[in-house]
Amino acid sequence: MPSRKKKSASTPTFERYTTVVEGLKAIYNEKILPLEEQYLFHEFCTPKLQDSDFDAKPTVLLIGQYSTGKTTFIKYLIDDDFPGDLVGPEPTTDRFIALMNGPQDGVIPGHAVVVDNSKPFMSLGDFGSAFLQRFQISLKDSPVLRSLTIVDSPGILSGEKQRVDRGYNFTEVLKWFAARVDRIILLFDAHKLDISDEFRRSIEVLRGHDEKIRIVLNKADMIDQQALMRVYGALMWSLGKILLTPEVVRVYIGTFWDEALKNDDLRKLFEAEECDLFREIGELPCTVAWRKLNDLLKRARQAKVNAYIVDALNEKYNTSMFRHETEKKKIIKSLPLIFAQIQKKQNFAKGDFPDVDDLRQKLMNIDWSLLKGLNKKLVEGVDDVLLTRIPSLVKMLQSEQETEASQQRIRGGKFDRSIFENGRGEGADKGSLENGWVVEKHRYLGDFEKLKDDTNKVCGAVAKQQMVKSNLPNSILGKIWRLADIDRDGALDEDEYCLAMHLVGVRLEGYKIPNELPRHLLPPRRRGFISLGI
Repeated sequence: MPSRKKKSASTPTFERYTTVVEGLKAIYNEKILPLEEQYLFHEFCTPKLQDSDFDAKPTVLLIGQYSTGKTTFIKYLIDDDFPGDLVGPEPTTDRFIALMNGPQDGVIPGHAVVVDNSKPFMSLGDFGSAFLQRFQISLKDSPVLRSLTIVDSPGILSGEKQRVDRGYNFTEVLKWFAARVDRIILLFDAHKLDISDEFRRSIEVLRGHDEKIRIVLNKADMIDQQALMRVYGALMWSLGKILLTPEVVRVYIGTFWDEALKNDDLRKLFEAEECDLFREIGELPCTVAWRKLNDLLKRARQAKVNAYIVDALNEKYNTSMFRHETEKKKIIKSLPLIFAQIQKKQNFAKGDFPDVDDLRQKLMNIDWSLLKGLNKKLVEGVDDVLLTRIPSLVKMLQSEQETEASQQRIRGGKFDRSIFENGRGEGADKGSLENGWVVEKHRYLGDFEKLKDDTNKVCGAVAKQQMVKSNLPNSILGKIWRLADIDRDGALDEDEYCLAMHLVGVRLEGYKIPNELPRHLLPPRRRGFISLGI
């Protein structure tokens, strides 16, 4: 009888997983988590991952000193208000706010959030009640938030205010978020560049996540071009001393709010910078799976290094003749030497080792009887992840992204662009039009007659030149254009032009622009049509 061929124990088993995220969960729970638990990884490095961490939408974390415009930036991004969106010149945001999509507006307090296993915030409970009282989820039904989660952090203090005790470890909370988000946006005020001590410490804990960091130089319309160049240079010099990265961090320059520009000379620069920033954020859903895979790979290496460190500490402690506090302190003091020996013997990367000072502090506060010797079977399980399972998932992810139609950019809010996106739409100005309705027609007909072409319309390029004279930001002008260009042909007839200029005037008077045209703004001949929502 012919012998049956035995299936290799190392044969990849990913055919039973339907998605990459499902495979990542299985790898973590079956192979990496047992090693973490055996060698106190959650006490020494970072808390345990939950299934909700793998299922989470791409997340953007905003960090900045107070009055740099973080909350206003979020409102600008989603093009709407949200629960808890206090704005002011003093520190109005004293809490972490996770902005997520929900069927209706509302707030979930921190204590309730950390017991909800459907949300990726359960391990934040380890930071204690003082933190949870200053943490909340704000729910908002928003097209942007259907694909993205945004975390607003408390305004970082400066001057004497830095002496205020927040009641929890602020920088450790930032470190927790930094390990889990997809983008970290540091906001700076163009006319207030001082970096406080607390801000410096906050930036320093982001080391190791350099690829996620982007810089936004906000309120840049408040200074002229020459001053802006000096501010940009000063910012890069200051950040270079803190971040200590070989590559220059990307800086986006602009004014991210819905008010008229104070300096319109730099409109084209602001427009291009905003387009680049929003394009990058808008593509996060397409790259979130790669980020999660990369983070898990990094975590697996760190867990393996941690196991060897604990093994070395256990061996030194148990072979010592005197197992008391003095011996512990002696071993803790020798950590740099222990790290160097392990790195040389096992050929580990230096970047996978924990911070020496941080580990020293944690070793002073644990029961050393919990330290254990090396379990080679658990280590081999992680080696299998690094050598076999992760490469298999990479192939699966490549295939998944080629076939999945659901990998789309973020839509809604300021991610919906128009002719007011730099270089797009000006040529789309041909098509049939109907004469329409008048909104204080006598105010706008003279300009319309001068600007119209031989098709009796104002083409997109000409209309744009006329509208930017208002000094309103492109985001608002783009919204007005989408409302006024009712037939979506890229040009404005008489009634559409009058409607556009009426809406410009309304915004300049301080009123908000609606998301869709109410009946009283629709031209009479078009009131039989359904107005398209913006």
